[in-house]
Amino acid sequence: MGYIHTNMDKNSIKEYINSLESDRKDPIIELINIIEENIPRGFEKIMNYGMPSFVVPHSIYPNGYHCDATLPLPFIGVSNLKSSISLYHMGLYADSELLTWFESEYSKHSNTKLNMGKSCIRFKKFNEIPYKLIGFLSTKMTVKDWINIYEKNIKK
Repeated sequence: MGYIHTNMDKNSIKEYINSLESDRKDPIIELINIIEENIPRGFEKIMNYGMPSFVVPHSIYPNGYHCDATLPLPFIGVSNLKSSISLYHMGLYADSELLTWFESEYSKHSNTKLNMGKSCIRFKKFNEIPYKLIGFLSTKMTVKDWINIYEKNIKK
């Protein structure tokens, strides 16, 4: 949709995907694709914190991430962990209304119990990933919305 990416980042993401076990490649590719198809304009797709990520680039938010200002402001990341595939959505951590919406919708889209930390949704059954719900979730926050919530609720 409206995301930005560079060739270097595309190659890094391809390398990341190519390094995955075969049973994890398709679900991770599908998660990245569903986010890419639905995320509002302005987010950039890059490798960030060792995973394919959608971030607010420095060109839009020069301050960067408060933990390390040299990094862009993170928003969504997809990661391969030992026992799961994880989706990190910082908006769920920072916006209680969005979290409540997601928790109420999850059971309508998946037969598995929601396995979640503060911003991390863990998928252990790869054939039960609710891609449609992740697509809806990806539409719920614009770059401007995320920056405003981040500055109000997270950045100290």
